[in-house]
Amino acid sequence: MPRLGPINRPHLIRHLRHLRSEGPFSGPRRQFMVRGNITIRIPNPHSGDISRELLTRILRQAGVTLNEWGSL
Repeated sequence: MPRLGPINRPHLIRHLRHLRSEGPFSGPRRQFMVRGNITIRIPNPHSGDISRELLTRILRQAGVTLNEWGSL
């Protein structure tokens, strides 16, 4: 079960793919993934992990519940 943050970018992408998201695709400012008709913005790669707060916002934007995230 993935933790609810902090998490590194490759793990976030891997877990979103398990939740039937496609991508990441290149956008004008940052990469994004697509889940159904929802576009999920992915943070740019950097040296640190994605914080719990940012992960929560990404999951909310993606329409992922904590139960779905916890069942991975």
